[in-house]
Amino acid sequence: MEPEKEKLNLRAVATWFGRWVLDNKLVAVLMISLLVLLNFYLLSKITFIFWPIQGFFSVMGLPLIMSAILYYLLNPLIDWMETKKIPRVSGILLVFAFLLGLIIWGVAILIPVLREQAESLLNNFPDYIDRLVIRIDSLLQSDVFSQLQRRLTGDTEGITTSITDQTDDVVDTTVTGIGSVVGVVSNVVLAFITTPIILFFLLKDGHHLPYHIMNLVPSAMREKTYVLLKEMNSQISQYIRGQLLVAFFVGLMFWIGFSIIGLEYGLILAILVGVLNLIPFLGSFIAFVPIVIVAIVAHPPLMLAKVLAVFFVEQTLEGRIIQPLILGNNLNIHPVTIIAVLLTAGQLFGLAGVVLGIPIYAVCKVIFVHGFIWYQSYTGLYEDAYNPAPQPLVSEKKRKKQLSLRKKRQ
Repeated sequence: MEPEKEKLNLRAVATWFGRWVLDNKLVAVLMISLLVLLNFYLLSKITFIFWPIQGFFSVMGLPLIMSAILYYLLNPLIDWMETKKIPRVSGILLVFAFLLGLIIWGVAILIPVLREQAESLLNNFPDYIDRLVIRIDSLLQSDVFSQLQRRLTGDTEGITTSITDQTDDVVDTTVTGIGSVVGVVSNVVLAFITTPIILFFLLKDGHHLPYHIMNLVPSAMREKTYVLLKEMNSQISQYIRGQLLVAFFVGLMFWIGFSIIGLEYGLILAILVGVLNLIPFLGSFIAFVPIVIVAIVAHPPLMLAKVLAVFFVEQTLEGRIIQPLILGNNLNIHPVTIIAVLLTAGQLFGLAGVVLGIPIYAVCKVIFVHGFIWYQSYTGLYEDAYNPAPQPLVSEKKRKKQLSLRKKRQ
């Protein structure tokens, strides 16, 4: 009898262990997550094996990024030319010839003007900063400000010294940042040499890449993997093309506005605004700082009001017309999330993080959404759609868009 009881006890324990551990989907997911985290921990201890990869990307990272950006920008044009019975290679060569002509025109006509304005601005900017500091000091030491400061804190010299020191720190940081650019000249030259070669083969054979990637994926996973990669590619292409077009039109609008009001260094400042506009939300405001300094110091007081009027008109046209027409709401990312991603990526990875943070976040979001959909179907924990919280009000347009996205992911 005792051996039979022991067998029954062992069978009961095995049944309990199998039901609550081996056959439990939640436990299986937690075990997989634990193994993934363990792999990340082990990889952090053997980082030396990634040094060759780091060396590769330190040399080829910039050419690959530039080639990818230009590929997403030019590939729709090449596809359109192919539909018009123009051979793909011939279309690529025609586009390259046009770009070469544009570069030659820029070097002959535009670059001398930009160089003259840039040299003059860089030479005069320290003097502009000093004159701005003097004006701020005179304002802070005025009787009106002194009386107000005494009522608030009683320390006029403290706040004056603080603002002056902060301005000096900004100047020193700017000069240091300009000096550090010299260190990357060799990489930039290498990038300009290798980018056209990589771009040519991307435009020529890049549309065949999904087929070859799918051959490496197990048969049962090919359809879902293809949908995932297609959505990731759509997010990246829409963001890159949209941001570049918006940046171009923003720079053009500022150049027209600055030309009308007669702002000094209008062309170089407009290009600066267009480039910094690649940073969502924050770029235009960052570029607005030197514009305000030039308007205050190098022009009569009325020029500042004109600059503010140009900025107001540009922001209105950009927000009401350009961005809705070009970008729309394809990324479906909340503005607060965009600002958080920009600040975090900038803190962790510097300028590269600020520029690439949003598209990388969009790709990670697509992967997370598809992973969560798989997790829902695998665990069966989300079969009940009941939610006690009040449902948010959603416009009809946004609701249709959400339904179309869900259908694509199914």
